[in-house]
Amino acid sequence: MATTGSAADKTPDKNRATAEAILPLVGGAGNVASVAHCMTRLRLGLHDRSLVRDEALRALPAVLGVVEDETYQIVLGPGTVARVTPEFERLVAEAEAAPAASPPAPSSPSASASASSTSSPDSATADALAARGEEIRAARKAHNATPFKLFLRRIANIFVPLIPALIGCGILAGLNGLLTNLHWLPAVVPALAAMASGFMSLIAVFVGYNTAKEFGGTPILGGAVAAIIVFPGVANIDAFGQKLAPGQGGVLGALGAAALAVYVEKWCRRRVPEALDVLVTPTLTVLVSGLVTLFGLMYVAGEISTAIGTFADWLLSHGGSGAGFVLGGLFLPLVMLGLHQALIPIHTTLIEQQGYTVLLPILAMAGAGQVGAAAAVYLRLPRNTSIRRTIRSALPAGFLGVGEPLIYGVSLPLGRPFITACVGGAFGGGFVGLFNQLGAAVGSTAIGPSGWALFPLLAGNKGLGEMIAVYAGGLLVGYAVGFVATYYFGFTKPMLRELNVDTETAATPATAATAASTAAGGAPDTSGTPGASGTPGASGTQPPPEPAAEPARA
Repeated sequence: MATTGSAADKTPDKNRATAEAILPLVGGAGNVASVAHCMTRLRLGLHDRSLVRDEALRALPAVLGVVEDETYQIVLGPGTVARVTPEFERLVAEAEAAPAASPPAPSSPSASASASSTSSPDSATADALAARGEEIRAARKAHNATPFKLFLRRIANIFVPLIPALIGCGILAGLNGLLTNLHWLPAVVPALAAMASGFMSLIAVFVGYNTAKEFGGTPILGGAVAAIIVFPGVANIDAFGQKLAPGQGGVLGALGAAALAVYVEKWCRRRVPEALDVLVTPTLTVLVSGLVTLFGLMYVAGEISTAIGTFADWLLSHGGSGAGFVLGGLFLPLVMLGLHQALIPIHTTLIEQQGYTVLLPILAMAGAGQVGAAAAVYLRLPRNTSIRRTIRSALPAGFLGVGEPLIYGVSLPLGRPFITACVGGAFGGGFVGLFNQLGAAVGSTAIGPSGWALFPLLAGNKGLGEMIAVYAGGLLVGYAVGFVATYYFGFTKPMLRELNVDTETAATPATAATAASTAAGGAPDTSGTPGASGTPGASGTQPPPEPAAEPARA
């Protein structure tokens, strides 16, 4: 037994060594577009095939051959490929993360803002705000690299790939409901119902597949275990004194089942001999994980899912405007902290249970407050053509629910407008929450879109017209309050003096000084020209701009 344990302990090192030997011979991590494996082959999507060193790869002891097809395939053999692939993926991820792990240390957002407030008019340009926003984003990204937030990010990675299907099926479900209510095209309605419901009936399988993929297991095994949850035959199984129901536990049960499957699979990979791996490991993975899922996870996850739906309904039916006010006002800070990712499984659970999530229309009000705040900044800075140009280009995306350009390019670097944008989101959320309390539950059949893009996905317990009216009213309240709060409270007098300048000419103060000196018959004054001196030549009263650190790219 000691000998076996020792060999098992050395196996990961051998597999990692194989991965480390392969990676540079395929052009390095930067040349790897995708990684997958089948029964015997490591399959790589490559950006540049010419960077691969075929002969050196074939000379590696672990490589049994190479095959070039739609992907570049390295034959490692059964058992070995399942062990080497996770190590290879880990190496690629580590190499991609390495540049971001040690960037030049930027100044803190507060220090940067302080420095900018005393700098030349260059600090009032859109480029300066964007650079400051990137610094804040980079600092927040580094701050978010805690184990808990990284775990939430991995959970998000499981559900985010499902969003396109949720959106497509959600719109079809809305169209189907509209045709049903209008009694139009009765022959088409059943077909639309099948298209809209097919994905949702099997969403647990996709969640299981993505969970295993995200946590380093074999994706198809994760899907196979999760498929047990939706199999109609589970209705014949007793657990905890009651019959199971197909779909019980939903996406939460699928996530837990697939995560357990990954653990069992990895345990088997470490202990099962390679010659038996292809037979024993998949069998034990499905058997052990399946039994635990049927006689434990489905029941527990079902109770949790039911509790989530019950709590969401209770919160909005009793808390109403207060709950909506808090949720709408805190969503932008939640995004800043990376905690909004915890809501994705909750949204998906509500959609699976009720057909829509009542939380998303309320949270979408944060974007409305952001749009109103940006419009107020535009009017309060009539001379700053640079910032106004940025707002004009970003506002259309903001109306469609894409708020990042406005957040990191305008409101967050300015500081106070970010807070007033949250105020606008709070009042918009309170408006939608109030109608939920009055009995008009407004929900969304998918996650992802917000702003005007959410209109085709609206659903609820009332007619479509009423749902649209309530959501549109919330957007208008968010726009209006975000605008008013920012217009009157978003700027201090020093901020306005600094920012409300003509950046197109003030950014080059040497121009005016040079023209004046030349007109007087003197030599041109070059004291303010870039590279000639650190002080502006126009007045000499402003300290030199602090050089900005190279912003990290998200």
